[in-house]
Amino acid sequence: MKPVIQRYATPLITGLFLVSLISGIALFFHWNMGWFHGMHEWLSMVLILPFALHLWKNWRPMTAYMRKPAFGLAMVASLVMALAFVVPSLSGADGAPGGGRPPQFAAAGLVLEGSVAEVAALIDVPAADLGATLTEAGFAVGGQEESLASIARASGRSDGEILAALIGAER
Repeated sequence: MKPVIQRYATPLITGLFLVSLISGIALFFHWNMGWFHGMHEWLSMVLILPFALHLWKNWRPMTAYMRKPAFGLAMVASLVMALAFVVPSLSGADGAPGGGRPPQFAAAGLVLEGSVAEVAALIDVPAADLGATLTEAGFAVGGQEESLASIARASGRSDGEILAALIGAER
């Protein structure tokens, strides 16, 4: 097992780090996010195994690094940088509803809380037409004052399905 670890741990870390680096940059600049989102998440998870193998392979030199002040400083700096993103989300200080959810999810949540009449006005469609469109899509619409989320639940369907039907209604 040791020769396999010695042969592949560092090259796999290097390759997967490069994939993570490139996909992370693409995500940061919102470039072709459909390509890079899943790649970044999954291959970052795969990176855990070669990282663990690399640590195992290089444990003695690692312990030497751990005794130096630079290692401790780097770990503390990394933690502080991570907390700079986490703390505002936990406290709601970043202004995002829902603990820092992406704004498009927060907006979708607001739409789902809206009644058929409110959402119809939002997308500039008569409420009766929106109700009919949702009924045609298989939703049990009780009335124009019922929220989209409650219509989806009562119909045994997901929030995503009613939002998809809503997108079809506004066209």
